Amino acid sequence: MTSEILSSEPPAAQQMPAPTGPLSRARPGRERILAAIRGAAIAEFSLHGLKGASTQAIAARAGLTKPQLHYYIAGKEELYEELLMQVLHDWKVVFSFDDHAGAPGAVLGDYIRKKLDHAFDSPEISRIFTREVLDGGRNLERYWPNARLWTQKKVDIINGWIARGLMRPLDARLLLMHIWAMTQSYADYALQTRVMLGLPPDAPIEREPIARELVAFVLGGCGIK
Repeated sequence: MTSEILSSEPPAAQQMPAPTGPLSRARPGRERILAAIRGAAIAEFSLHGLKGASTQAIAARAGLTKPQLHYYIAGKEELYEELLMQVLHDWKVVFSFDDHAGAPGAVLGDYIRKKLDHAFDSPEISRIFTREVLDGGRNLERYWPNARLWTQKKVDIINGWIARGLMRPLDARLLLMHIWAMTQSYADYALQTRVMLGLPPDAPIEREPIARELVAFVLGGCGIK
């Protein structure tokens, strides 16, 4: 199952704060090293999850010794939580939509394309979230209440479109989950996509035909011309 921080801003008291930590406090002399640590951590956590990743592997991938790594981070748990919260915070900013942004077809179409772009451009970051869910989601406990609130805001917008006759009656919550699943698959199952399309490992995937087909499929299912 795929999810994300969804929809417009919740009340201030319920907003998830922007992540804080060593990766959020980069100074000019540290930025290159912190960028290397971030990239290495994303790769290791997306492959092995929190339990399977080690600081030794993160350090090696970043070109550091383990003591050097621990100069910048307290431990892998702190680093993992910061990266996970950064993923969720970024999703909240990128994937919001509201009913003032245009007609339902334009809003949903733009939403689907952004989700696809993120799956193609940042698959490892997406997989950190997916792996966390598969591992039981213990580190997402403080995220779920806000996720339900933000999802409900999207559901209310979609139900408003339905009430105005702009799309056919449907379960708005299921519609969102179907969009998440179809777009997220291009991150989580990138290998399968390449095999089914007959592409070699390093060949680029032409995403525009995928976007057009998926947008048409979803809008057609919603009764939107």
